[in-house]
Amino acid sequence: MENQILGLHHITAIADQAKKNVDFYTKVLGLRLLKKTVNFDDPGTYHLYYGDEKGSAGTILTFFPYEGARRGSAGTGMATNIAYSVPEGSFDFWIDRFEKYNVLYNKPSEKFGEKYLTFLDPDGLKLELVIPKSHDARTAWETEEVKAEVATKGFHGVTLTLRDIRQTAGVLTELLGYKLLEQSGHRYRYLNENVAAAAVIDLVQLPNEARGIGGAGTNHHIAFRVKDEDVLLHFQKKISGSGLNITNKIDRNYFYSLYFREPGGVLFEIATDNPGFGIDEPWDQLGQRLLLPPQYEPRRTDIEAVLPKLG
Repeated sequence: MENQILGLHHITAIADQAKKNVDFYTKVLGLRLLKKTVNFDDPGTYHLYYGDEKGSAGTILTFFPYEGARRGSAGTGMATNIAYSVPEGSFDFWIDRFEKYNVLYNKPSEKFGEKYLTFLDPDGLKLELVIPKSHDARTAWETEEVKAEVATKGFHGVTLTLRDIRQTAGVLTELLGYKLLEQSGHRYRYLNENVAAAAVIDLVQLPNEARGIGGAGTNHHIAFRVKDEDVLLHFQKKISGSGLNITNKIDRNYFYSLYFREPGGVLFEIATDNPGFGIDEPWDQLGQRLLLPPQYEPRRTDIEAVLPKLG
């Protein structure tokens, strides 16, 4: 696994109301709230993390919820669809659940030989449940209402919508180690063969589509996974050497990151497995209290006063 991208690490999106976001992802979808912390650049805004029991890479969905945020518009230059892996035979459960909670969804369909069910979160963010061709051996986080036999197991993949896929495809294949698996119409599927799950990136080419507008219900960036900081440094040199601008290493408390914008306009991040989500609270208490980056701890009282209540 030396000097390799290991599929997806996390995906970050933008929301409106924090409480509505927490209720949907923990109660309706049955994800675990891993961390309640704040945006490094805007400590008056939450940064909420969801995933499996321990926040395994490839299961982590995060949100910046801006109260009163305008609704964004998905389009080119943006990640436009997040796909979760679910077990065979789980769609009936999910359709019943979406009906119960008034979740907008489409009837099941199929692409690349895999059944999928599209739905929207409260802000209009587009998600899918996918029954993958190969068995997903990951252990699902389960709740009282969403048991393991139907629960999401983490990401299957993500779709990027672009006016022209060529340069983005080059980044995936030449820099990040993905391979073109198959094509159907204007959709091109790329696969990371270093991991068994969270390995799919679909590129959709829509030359006449309007450019995406950021806001509630849109994705902010996607992050690729690497083992540790040594591998992170390897990719910093590799990507910088290709002529793309990339940041220095940034400490995000639970992982270390680099950021660069690929030629099609999507913000890419590369993030490490280490140190993980258990560094600042016990595993059985993840997500139960507000955790602040050290630089903001002296301002805790003021920050807590402006953050919306989640309970």
